[in-house]
Amino acid sequence: MLGLKLPTDPRWVNIVEKNIEDILTDHAYCEQKAASTAISLIVGFPEYTELVEEMTDLVQEEMSHFKMVHEKIIENGWTLGRDRKDEYVLALLKFFPKGGSRTTQLVHRLLYAALIEARSCERFKLLSEELEDKKLAKFYKKLMISEASHYTMFLKFARKYGNRKEVDKKWEDLLLFEAEIMKQLGKKETIHG
Repeated sequence: MLGLKLPTDPRWVNIVEKNIEDILTDHAYCEQKAASTAISLIVGFPEYTELVEEMTDLVQEEMSHFKMVHEKIIENGWTLGRDRKDEYVLALLKFFPKGGSRTTQLVHRLLYAALIEARSCERFKLLSEELEDKKLAKFYKKLMISEASHYTMFLKFARKYGNRKEVDKKWEDLLLFEAEIMKQLGKKETIHG
């Protein structure tokens, strides 16, 4: 369903199991960044009314996810750690050329967001199926379902605002590019790393 070309190595869950505090901190910041992305789309493209409406809802949902993850951190007696650079996101950004029309920029941002959500969904599914902590596994199953709808929403908007044939070609190329990135990742206690 997600179209990802390279699945996450299931051994990544072993890294997560040994570093729950780090993964939850990274996850919390991922949710915050997702909300920030939605806000930036509202600010950058206010004339797209349907997009603004959906992004407004998304901001609220992502911040509620941030709160849920933060509560998991607190439940364990930890505090939210510092944010770290997301190697995955930095590498993904290299796919998109700078500049272009506003529409092209919008489509690129939507595709970028769709792929991040798709990978998050895939990782959450893996956590929901493989974590020994069944309470945490159930938590990630709930989030996985939500992420799947985010991925499809961003892709739908990219196809709506761009040329469908060009968008689908760029999406396929982006999926192949992302698979190459993933060959180098999956060895760290981060959601995408």
